[in-house]
Amino acid sequence: MNDDSLRDETLLGHAGNHPAENHGIVNPPVYHASTVLFPSVAALEAAVRDKFAQVYYGRLGTPTTFALEEAVAALEGGDRALALPSGLAAIVATLTALLKAGDHLLMVDSVYEPVRTFCDRTLARFGIETTYYDPHVGAGIAELITPATRIVYVESPGSLTFEVQDIPAIAAAAHAAGALVVMDNTWATPLFFKSFRHGVDVSIHSATKYIGGHSDLMLGLVVAKEPLGRTIKTSAHAMGYAAAPDDCYLALRGLRTLSVRLRRHQETGLTLARWLQGRPEVARVLHPALPEDPGHALWRRDFTGASGLFGVVLNPYPKEAVAAMLDGLRLFGMGFSWGGYESLILPVKPETCRTATRWDAPGPVLRLHAGLEDPADLIADLEQGFERLRAAA
Repeated sequence: MNDDSLRDETLLGHAGNHPAENHGIVNPPVYHASTVLFPSVAALEAAVRDKFAQVYYGRLGTPTTFALEEAVAALEGGDRALALPSGLAAIVATLTALLKAGDHLLMVDSVYEPVRTFCDRTLARFGIETTYYDPHVGAGIAELITPATRIVYVESPGSLTFEVQDIPAIAAAAHAAGALVVMDNTWATPLFFKSFRHGVDVSIHSATKYIGGHSDLMLGLVVAKEPLGRTIKTSAHAMGYAAAPDDCYLALRGLRTLSVRLRRHQETGLTLARWLQGRPEVARVLHPALPEDPGHALWRRDFTGASGLFGVVLNPYPKEAVAAMLDGLRLFGMGFSWGGYESLILPVKPETCRTATRWDAPGPVLRLHAGLEDPADLIADLEQGFERLRAAA
């Protein structure tokens, strides 16, 4: 189902559903498969000619996989989606499919750190040059594009520091020079940012986060227009990537409730962010949906909502005081990832993963994910944490 007349909430409930093909069952079941049998030589030869048009072999996907891919492509407005074993796998599969030796990649300086590692260690080994750029560059990206530039990679808001990029301006400059725009759209999801309407060519999601929504799966998704979608899918399957059918099922189930969950994450996140703005321990809240945030005007222009992930810059406090604050929290867990039903908090160091820009803040940085708990309970937990912070300073 890829009907432009349907609104997102309707697509979430119906895209990728084919009850008539599954004995009337509403949710596509989990298909575990390696071998797929064909009734005749003619059917086998037809499948070989176009492996992506039908169920062909388990590694290339099952009906469970295809249902998820169909639903996500419809939601974001792409022609094709591809499920992969993790968000990082989705990024790696895309970059390796679209880049070759001698190409140049422009990478935003606020990118998810494992992507930086991949660029610096693996792409460099394959003869692909990466240049990091200021996330605030906007149309100025044109000055960094070279004849060898193949991809401009964006992530908005940026990892850890939440800078909002001017995606339409970047896309216009990239396309004028013959380059593609690849975006990590995990923070906003296809609900709150429509990548293709803003000039993006390939949109990537870590479905481990909000699409899954329950902190129990590893999955990545690539959404693209054709022919890029087929190019990425062909390359990814040639490298042996295969998403687990159980994880695809969980992601599809999570997708059905994405709208109601995400709006609650947004509401709670903004409640916490506004409360934190008034705390004497806090120097700055990094949340683009706040009017005081430097990226607010771009966020308001291009996004239709905010997720529950944001950052806080504390005033100068020693490491021991921050540890005392975090170690005693009852409701905020300390752990990597985000997007699940539970609230998380993590001390982060943006200054260690920048090369084109310098991260300058007066004190430690915390990354928070607002879960689905009652905001009053979360505030009480943080308030007690601040008491421990001050006592240990």
